[in-house]
Amino acid sequence: ALPIFDFASRLREGRRGAPAGARLRLIAEIKRASPSKGLFDADLDAAQQAREYASAGASAVSVLTEPSFFRGGIADLRAAREAFGEDLDRPALLRKDFIFDAYQVREARANGADALLLIVMMLEPAALRDLIALTRAEGLEPLVEVHDEAEVEAALAAGARVLGVNNRDLRTFAEDLGTTERLSRIVPAGTTLVAESSIKVAADAVRMADAGAHAILVGEALVTTGDIAAKARELMLVPAAG
Repeated sequence: ALPIFDFASRLREGRRGAPAGARLRLIAEIKRASPSKGLFDADLDAAQQAREYASAGASAVSVLTEPSFFRGGIADLRAAREAFGEDLDRPALLRKDFIFDAYQVREARANGADALLLIVMMLEPAALRDLIALTRAEGLEPLVEVHDEAEVEAALAAGARVLGVNNRDLRTFAEDLGTTERLSRIVPAGTTLVAESSIKVAADAVRMADAGAHAILVGEALVTTGDIAAKARELMLVPAAG
C-alpha cells in the first residue's frame, strides 16, 4: 500500500520544497473546468500539473475527480499520485468530489489520496459523522467544507479537524472573501482552517491569512496563469527577495 501523509500537518507545517517565509500553505487544484466558469483547459495533464504544483511549493494538490461538471476522473488522482513516486516530501493529495458513500472513500484511498472532501451542505449529520469516521479508519483525513455558521457547528459536532470555508456560495455562485473572515471567528484554535475559492491575487491571500487561515485552496487562478511558480509565490505570500 502507498504511504499516506498527514494532511493536517502538511497544511500547518508545509513541505521542505515550499518557499521559505511563506505565510500560507497552498492546496493547488487540478481543474479542467467548473460549473460556474466553464472550461479552463480540456487537455490538462494531471501528472504534469501535479509536478508543476509540487515544484512551485504547494503543500497539497487537490484533484477534481468529478466527470460531468469538472471534467475530472479517478484516473487523474492516480496519475498525480504516481507522478510523485516514493518522494517523502511530496504534496499531500486531496480527492475533491461530491462524496456520499463508503465506496468513494475506499476508492480515494486505493488511488493514492491522503485526504478527501466532504461537503456539509450535501450530507445529513449522521452521514457526515459516519463518513468522517470511515475516512479516518482508512487512514485519510477529511477536508470538511462549510459556508455558514450552522455548517461550521455541524462540521465540528461531527468531528471535523480540517475545516474548509468555501467563499463561493454553491447555490448562487456568488463569491465573498468575507465568508472566511466571518466564520473564522467561531473556529476553535486547534482546527486547521482552509480558505477556498475566489482567491486570485496577493491582497485576497492577505485577507485570508489575517483571518487565521493556515492554507488556501486555489484552482482557477493557477490553471489560468501563464506562470504557476510566480502565482503560487504570490498567493503563499512569500516575501520578495532582496
